[in-house]
Amino acid sequence: MSETSSTTSPSLWKGLFRTGAFAAFVMLAVMLAQIAIFILWPPPATVEGFFQLFSENKLLGLLSLDLLYLLNNTLLIFIYLALWAALKPQAPSAALIALVTGLVGIAAYFASNTCFEMLSLSSQYTSATGEVQRTALLGAGYAMLETYRGTAFDTYYVLDAVALLVFAVVMLRSSTFSKTTAIFGIIAGVLMAIPSTAGTLGLVFSLASLIPWAVFSVMAGLRFLRLAKTR
Repeated sequence: MSETSSTTSPSLWKGLFRTGAFAAFVMLAVMLAQIAIFILWPPPATVEGFFQLFSENKLLGLLSLDLLYLLNNTLLIFIYLALWAALKPQAPSAALIALVTGLVGIAAYFASNTCFEMLSLSSQYTSATGEVQRTALLGAGYAMLETYRGTAFDTYYVLDAVALLVFAVVMLRSSTFSKTTAIFGIIAGVLMAIPSTAGTLGLVFSLASLIPWAVFSVMAGLRFLRLAKTR
């Protein structure tokens, strides 16, 4: 076997495919848990509301600021790596572009999440005795919420939509994944192109993207398991 064929053989990536399948299924479960939490305990709309929530229930405060999304995006790293390994024999350049774009997007998300910063500020706010100190901590809290909903988050959203679209388009020309998987990926990518922070339209698109993304994740995960059995 030549060096080129050995590095593109599916058998070389069995462990990565198994990991990608595990990540896809766990991520779906985490996503459903996050939706349930948001429905049962809607997050506060103000800094004061978050500080109050943290003082009453620290874990729920962290979950309301997307603690589970930190786990979700960590799992997404392994899904992207598995997609890259599966698709690079057919389109090495496009697969690499999608992988790097997606990983940069994930890194931007990690920079945007301020759940632990808000936890620290809420603890300081609760123990503060002076009005000046409490006002300063509220200001810091507003800054953290703006970061949470700001440039880094929007960058993550758009870059991950681009990564998914590139992966899905490559799937259309590949025999590795079904055309149905690719179509669900394209639908999810298009709906993810508008960040959830972009008013009502962004929220609607964000919610609508969950179904095709869930279907895409399951179908991709099942395909990863089949690829992991390749001899």
